This record gives sequence, C-alpha cells and structure tokens, in this order.
Amino acid sequence: MITADDGPAADGLAADRALLGRTSTAQRVADILGTRIAEGFFKPGERLSELDIGTALGVSRNTLREAFRLLTHQRLLTHELNRGVSVRKPTVEDVRDIYRVRRLIECSAVQALTKRPAEYEKLAKAVADGDLAAREERWRDLGTANIHFHGAIASLAHSERVNELMTVLSAELRLVFQQMTDPRRFHERYLPRNHDILEFIGKGEGPGAAALLSSYLNDAERQLVDAYTKLES
Repeated sequence: MITADDGPAADGLAADRALLGRTSTAQRVADILGTRIAEGFFKPGERLSELDIGTALGVSRNTLREAFRLLTHQRLLTHELNRGVSVRKPTVEDVRDIYRVRRLIECSAVQALTKRPAEYEKLAKAVADGDLAAREERWRDLGTANIHFHGAIASLAHSERVNELMTVLSAELRLVFQQMTDPRRFHERYLPRNHDILEFIGKGEGPGAAALLSSYLNDAERQLVDAYTKLES
C-alpha cells in the first residue's frame, strides 16, 4: 500500500488516473481522494495542492475544486480563505458525535438478530484480518480491520444509505485514529471484544451483541476523548 512516507503524496495518485476513465466526474475524484484520506495517505492538517493532485489524476482544476467541495461537506477537508484546502483535524466534539451516530447505527443493526446472518463470513474475515495484523504488529492495518468489522456490522441493516454514511464515518475515524500517538495501545485492546461480539452475532443473539457493542463503543469514545483532550490542552 502506498503511504505518505513513500514520497510526495500526489505522486502516488498518478496510478489512480486509470480509475477515472472517460466518465471522469468530480464525485469519482472525491471517492478516490476520500479513500486515500481513509488509508492515511494524507494526514490531518496537510494542505492539498490543486496543481499536484490535478496533474496526478489528469483532471481539470474545476473538477478538482468540485471534488474538494464534496469532501468538505463530508467533513474530510476544510477550506480557509487565502490558505486553500487541507485535510480536516477532528475535534473532541467530532469524536463524540461520530460515536453517537455509531451507537445508533451499529447497535440497531444487531439488536433484532435472531439467527446467524448471511454476512457472518464477512464479519469473521475482518476479525481474522485483525488477528493477523496484531500478530505481525501492523497496528494501522489492525485499525483498518477494525473499521471493516464495524462497517460489516452496519451492513446488517441492509440499507444503502446506512452503508454510505458508514463509509464517510470510516474516513473520519481514520483521521481520528491518526491523531493517536500510540495506535497499538488503542486498537489492540478491542480485538478480543470484536471476537466476543462476533460470537454473539454467530449465535443470532442480537440483544447480547448489541449490549456488548454499546459497551465497546462507550469505552472507545471515552478513551479517544481523553486522548484528544490532552492533545488540545
């Protein structure tokens, strides 16, 4: 995976030009940049160069500016007069709101389960990916596996709108996680709890899964809020 450490961030985007094809649109550019932000390719607070990114993707300045506007509405970018566009730095209030929405979505998605869902294997794979990342001490990848697990939980709602909302929340979460000085300390402790939630889902015990999930999300929110409060003090 290309990371910001591999060279100028815009250089790696040239490989994404083929994804645009002849039907290039601002939305597709926004999707590519949103994915890159979620992967940690661009860092919170990093300014984005219209020239470099536009050249790398082979798109016009107007198309790129529209993509930036879309990502600003998704709270992934910020625009400041005379300073341009940069990747947004989430705040403590952002963290609280993200987890408020996550509780509404994820706990509701599992509450009504009475049997093992068809999506079980997808959930199990995300947990297994997390196990492997932890064994290999790839803490960023463990965070990614964790996001995939909870995205799969949201998919139990069988709603495209919920899935789209979780995609945006996942990108915001990645920005939140990038602010953590010790990703291992944050991510590793939740892996066993993912196993517990998966076990309840596999048994079709929706209320039990929802209770575990609620406790999980409450604890994660408290930990992140505490870390952010220290960063902002």
